[in-house]
Amino acid sequence: MKLDRRWMWLILLLVSVTVAVVRAQQQSEVDQSDVDEEIALDEDKMESFVTEEEEEEVEENKGKQTDRSTVASDKVSFQVTYETPVPTGDVHFAETFDDGLLGRWQLSKTVKEDADDDIGKYDGKWSVEQLKENKVPGDQGLVLKSRAKHHAIAALLDKPFIFQDEPLVVQYEVNFQDGIDCGGAYIKLLSDTGDVNLEQFHDRTPYSIMFGPDKCGEDYKLHFIFRHQNPLNKDFEEKHAKRADVDLKKFYTDKKTHLYTLVLNPDNSYEVFIDQFTVSRGNLLNDVIPPVNPPKEIDDPNDSKPEDWDERAKVPDPDSTKPDDWDEDAPAKVEDPDAMQPEGWLDEEPEYIPDPNADKPQDWDEEMDGEWEPQQIPNPACESAPGCGPWKRPMMNNPKYKGKWKAPLIDNPNFQGVWKPRKIMNPEYFEDLQPFKMTPFKAVGLELWSMTPNIYFDNFIVTSHKDVADRWASDSWGLKKLVASANEPGIFTQLMIAAEERPWLWVVYILTVILPVGLVVLFCWTKKPDDYVYKKVDLPKADIEEEEEEEEAEAGADKDDKDDEDVEAVNAEAVAEPEEDKNGIDLEGGQPEGDGENEEDGEEEEEEKEEEESKAPERTLEEEVDGGGDTAESNKHAVRKRRVRKD
Repeated sequence: MKLDRRWMWLILLLVSVTVAVVRAQQQSEVDQSDVDEEIALDEDKMESFVTEEEEEEVEENKGKQTDRSTVASDKVSFQVTYETPVPTGDVHFAETFDDGLLGRWQLSKTVKEDADDDIGKYDGKWSVEQLKENKVPGDQGLVLKSRAKHHAIAALLDKPFIFQDEPLVVQYEVNFQDGIDCGGAYIKLLSDTGDVNLEQFHDRTPYSIMFGPDKCGEDYKLHFIFRHQNPLNKDFEEKHAKRADVDLKKFYTDKKTHLYTLVLNPDNSYEVFIDQFTVSRGNLLNDVIPPVNPPKEIDDPNDSKPEDWDERAKVPDPDSTKPDDWDEDAPAKVEDPDAMQPEGWLDEEPEYIPDPNADKPQDWDEEMDGEWEPQQIPNPACESAPGCGPWKRPMMNNPKYKGKWKAPLIDNPNFQGVWKPRKIMNPEYFEDLQPFKMTPFKAVGLELWSMTPNIYFDNFIVTSHKDVADRWASDSWGLKKLVASANEPGIFTQLMIAAEERPWLWVVYILTVILPVGLVVLFCWTKKPDDYVYKKVDLPKADIEEEEEEEEAEAGADKDDKDDEDVEAVNAEAVAEPEEDKNGIDLEGGQPEGDGENEEDGEEEEEEKEEEESKAPERTLEEEVDGGGDTAESNKHAVRKRRVRKD
């Protein structure tokens, strides 16, 4: 009975854990459905929800200069020293925003193409300010402030970048301070077309490369798009690099500053980094969609399938005929002729009867509602019977049923295969083996729309040297990472924060603790019996004790032989001593005075000792081991005395 109770508690705990997990899954599905419903709103409709107060947001902290001395952050327990990073090599563009100004940046004053003026206006607010969390004193960045607005801002490079023999390295920081529902944080490298007007920067402004994170719903992307020019017709086409090889979700949800780096080499290879770890790599010739170079051959658009082309691999056998005994009208089910009516079947009793307790409603109008009939209920008389009402034979499969007859299929002797149009040379074919040499660019721009504000950008750099970008990152992003790591909450705090957002996690936590404790209590905590029977058990004697006794016996025998020789020598001396006695020895008896009494006393003591030893209880194994040496020695003396007296 005790074991049954333990298993019952175990099953109860497992059922509780299962319920908690199912509840968590349902909650996740509800959250996902809410996200999907929000994503279903199109861009124009979401903009209509923006209040006038959001449109009147004022730029904060603009023009504010922060002291860059050694100070202590509000959250950081140690002092940090921040200095505005300075490029250590040749660069085309570098921006830190640490002066608190947008001096080189130009806000767009145009309207998005193919949109109304009220909807497509680039009126989103920008600000230069510090991070909301894990701030580094003295460090500032560019922040997208408005929700559901079009934002556009750009800055000219110190010198245009020309794709020749040097790599391109583009790097900047992004922090989704409030998370991100739907929006992007990518940059555009605006092509050098000779007439770049940053005040007219919009979504159709030509760019050479677009790079950076973008997210809407549960689709997390990291764009790398370049515009390739067709050498034949001079048209531009966007080429999208393959998706990243890692899960990008954490970079959008952890509210930390992340470093995005693109390295594009003259050999057409590229590599994308997040926080200086590779997340994607490939080649412009092989790993972009659509491919840079078109196929050499294409299907002939003027070719058509002949009318007599037969693509059927199998056809009905024309020589096959329906058998004479094939009955197409036979039913699929027939009554079972072997079935018998069960005993006790109540043929006269209906299966349902009117409810005798039903009452006609007081407001029932027979002229309007018709004749009132009570509700039907199962017949109580049928509860103890196999059935009620007229008995019918059960249906069974008809063994003669064959269905509609069809001729068997055979291989089509006229089968010509699946028709395909013939191939011709592609008139638009070209081969560009150096797509790296794309249109030069002369400006960096951010043209974004987001449903979540407070997207933070910082420390833009465009260079041809990866080591320069790495040193730039260590002086800027590396310090942010250090501060964020110092402020990282412990595991217990993270669990508490997660439970605050999802209360059902408390059930999981409790069960996670109770389950192992319960198992230990149920199966490992054995109850001791109330009554014990104590019994003295003789300790087993080790084999080594028997070996020691044998060795002692052999040693005793050798010792006895030596003792006999000693006794004979003593007796000889005792015989000679009376003649030379000078100390009052009895010459006649041959013994000293008092020896007789001592010998009698010794014999009495020996007899008493032997009686005590015979009456004494057996010693324990420990006592024998501890006093073994003394006992053996005393036995030797006893044997020696007895032999002396005997002789």
